[in-house]
Amino acid sequence: MEIQVMKNILGENDRVAAENQAMFAEKGVYVLNLMGSPGAGKTSLLEKTMEKLRDKVKMAVIEGDLYTSKDAERIDRYGVPVIQINTAGGCHLDAPMVQKVAKQLDLDSLELLIVENVGNLVCPAEFAVGENEKAVVLSITEGADKPMKYPLIFKESAIALLNKVDLLPYCDFDMAGAKEDIDTLHPGMKVVEISCSKGTGIDAWCEWLLSKVKK
Repeated sequence: MEIQVMKNILGENDRVAAENQAMFAEKGVYVLNLMGSPGAGKTSLLEKTMEKLRDKVKMAVIEGDLYTSKDAERIDRYGVPVIQINTAGGCHLDAPMVQKVAKQLDLDSLELLIVENVGNLVCPAEFAVGENEKAVVLSITEGADKPMKYPLIFKESAIALLNKVDLLPYCDFDMAGAKEDIDTLHPGMKVVEISCSKGTGIDAWCEWLLSKVKK
């Protein structure tokens, strides 16, 4: 019975996600669902993205968090429209949440919408929100074993961003092994080594994102 309940929940979410996807497609908005653990550097990556692309692409951000608006406040400094969703303890965003707040955005004026999901390597990968594609940020401080321990998020994502590579000399992180595991889970998946604090790999990330938006 519990399995059936979960199927019902996912089924309803998928229905609304399809509605969202149709709405965004009609408006010509590319939507990226950005996922990763707490502290992986998702918001820092968004800040770097705003710096690079805010004058090239009309964009907005939906921020997911349990209780605070701290991340949305960080994004707001860049003059990009941002809406905060607080899940009150929920471990992920879902399609109805995104549908509700998307109506507050001027979708006709947007080309790119980035949804920063709640920090979690499990649940966000299971619930589509109407995105075109998913992206996962993994901090090397989390360990090279994470792709195999949390395979779904890597299987579902179009790109993996391995963040904080400036700390490689201080971490026991097997970069080659992590990339091999990611390729095993998702053959051909794009993997970019980045450092938000040093700017490493940010150009490559933004070029990838621009190629998606300008299709």
